Amino acid sequence: MMRRLAGLLLAALAAPLTLAAAAQAAPVDTGHLKAELIAQTQAIAPGQTIQVALRQEIDKGWHTYWRNPGDSGEATKIGWTLPAGWQAGDFVWQPPEPQPAGPLVNYGYSGEVILPMTLTAPADATPGQSVTLRAAAAFLVCEEICIPEDALLELTLPVQAQPAEPAGRWAQPIARALEAAPKPAGLTAAFQNGDDGLKLAVTGDVLAGADMADSYFFPFDGAVIDHAAPQAIERGPQGLTLTLTPSYAFQGPEPPQVMAGVIRVGEAYYEIEAQAGPLPAEAAGLGAPAARASGGGAGLGLPLALVFAVLGGLILNLMPCVFPILAMKAASLAGHAHEQTAARRQGLAFLVGVLATFIALALVLIIAQAAGAAVGWGFQLQSPPVVAALCLLMLAVALNLSGVFEIGTSLQGVGSGLAARGGLAGAFFTGVLAVVVAAPCTAPFMAPALGWALTQSAPAALLVFAALGLGFAAPFVAVAFAPGLLARLPRPGPWMDNLRKVLAFPMYGAAAWLLWVLTLQVGPMGLARLLAAAVVLALAAWLYGLSQGRSGVALKGGAAVLALAAVAAALIPAYQASAPAGEASGAVAELPYEPYSAQRLAELRAQGSPVFVNFTAAWCVTCQVNEQVALARQGVADALAETGTVYLKGDWTRKDEVIAAELARHGRAGVPLYLIYDDAGADPVILPQILTEGAVVRALKAAASAG
Repeated sequence: MMRRLAGLLLAALAAPLTLAAAAQAAPVDTGHLKAELIAQTQAIAPGQTIQVALRQEIDKGWHTYWRNPGDSGEATKIGWTLPAGWQAGDFVWQPPEPQPAGPLVNYGYSGEVILPMTLTAPADATPGQSVTLRAAAAFLVCEEICIPEDALLELTLPVQAQPAEPAGRWAQPIARALEAAPKPAGLTAAFQNGDDGLKLAVTGDVLAGADMADSYFFPFDGAVIDHAAPQAIERGPQGLTLTLTPSYAFQGPEPPQVMAGVIRVGEAYYEIEAQAGPLPAEAAGLGAPAARASGGGAGLGLPLALVFAVLGGLILNLMPCVFPILAMKAASLAGHAHEQTAARRQGLAFLVGVLATFIALALVLIIAQAAGAAVGWGFQLQSPPVVAALCLLMLAVALNLSGVFEIGTSLQGVGSGLAARGGLAGAFFTGVLAVVVAAPCTAPFMAPALGWALTQSAPAALLVFAALGLGFAAPFVAVAFAPGLLARLPRPGPWMDNLRKVLAFPMYGAAAWLLWVLTLQVGPMGLARLLAAAVVLALAAWLYGLSQGRSGVALKGGAAVLALAAVAAALIPAYQASAPAGEASGAVAELPYEPYSAQRLAELRAQGSPVFVNFTAAWCVTCQVNEQVALARQGVADALAETGTVYLKGDWTRKDEVIAAELARHGRAGVPLYLIYDDAGADPVILPQILTEGAVVRALKAAASAG
């Protein structure tokens, strides 16, 4: 009896040590990772199912693979050697990470990853005994090279009479892994393969109002899509539609009828099983197509996007494309400098005009992108008729400032009868025109804000555009409401007429610049037509001015007819048949470059060449200023040659869906965008929108040294 009691006492004392030992399997170092089997409990009862896991601690810079490794690689595998009656389930895979590798994209893990599995004990397991479970794990571990590595692992668990509760060091990590794993969420999914790509539509209550800016589909089957191709996003009221690039699986006589995988929406991951068939309308129609974002504004969130938009609007006043409109603002302000009430009304009317135009542009962008158009900030200047109309408008404004004809008593009266209403309609019109002319520019902070806005719901996008308008109008409105500043301006007098005539020349410059943009878009025939229209418009303006102050009904009628003829000559004939930008311009770059294409970029990255990509447009004044002051410089040419960097230029002067998708992939809605890829295959470095020669040279050399 004493001997039995002593045995029970020793067993009781040894039990905690035995239980602790069950959770302390020694990790196996395979060379580039450490692997071990861990358990969520410290024991198991007969018939009980518990969670165990394969834990990997992967060396820095190396990675293993998901169940679908992507374009290359091999998934992690495990094979169990279990006693009779014991059963182990499959991995509960964690959300994968996209892993670009030259022209390929793979899916896998880095750092620590825990892959849970179920373990079930047989009903006849004997309490008081311990069981040792063995497994062989196989990994493909990759950095620049890939190495197959193996580990023989063991896990010892005591069997106890009562079901074990989660406890010990690994209980919470395994619970977190189970929580993070993608799960079904009642989502409905369908797909169609057509001429415009492979459309995957997903709907469900959990997607209503979700942040879809970085949405991404990870298929379980590695053969259904091109993993490296962009995945364009279109939001809907209760879901989204992704445009994918199908792979060879869809080229056979029996294309897939089911496409299963994991979809990432914001920070959530959901399992879906899409059926071939019609796409639900709830997955489309409210949003902007945008490729997956890897930087820029994708993760801003609404509060920070609003701050960036206000700051960007403020800085936009300093951009070169807005200089001509400063003439209009200055002329208006000078005329009301000593009439505080009138000046304040002018400021508020200008603010309303700016806000109305920004919101109108936002609505047009949202509707156009919902219809599938690849458009972004400055989209209106991709249309030759719009450029031609703006050119004629700038010319008319300049002629008015030069005194060729008068509308009211100030430039704010541009438009029939505007000055007759106290100048408020003219101030509103000035705000409208200021925004239209400012569109070619993208100021610092604007790009991430707009890039974020155009991948969000319509209300969020409109809020960001309104904030941009507030920032843009703020300086003029602040001056209008600052009596101290207004009092410092000289009183109206003859000097104002001279000021108006001086300020006409920036408007002539704006007209000349738009004429140049049109030349790049449509070639010499479009240039000739617009020049002819400009001459006719100038004659109409002179006749109208000649008729003012006298009974010149015939002159006014002739002026109106000529003005209409000028507009018709410039706008009605189609421009689309003209030569595209680049072919007609004959312009020669000061730096040797190659035209951008996704294929060429992939080839260069596969060869290990550093690449500098410049997404630009002729109508983007910021781009052209950067070209002259920062890029077309000997220092940059020397740095390109010294580092062996290949210069690719993507011209967005006319619509190009490939470039639009690449801009959106980096969280941008417009140009300029400057990317530098080093020779190590890492994500690109995004340069500031305002460049200096030194900044470009340093970035090129830093990328070369990093590779």
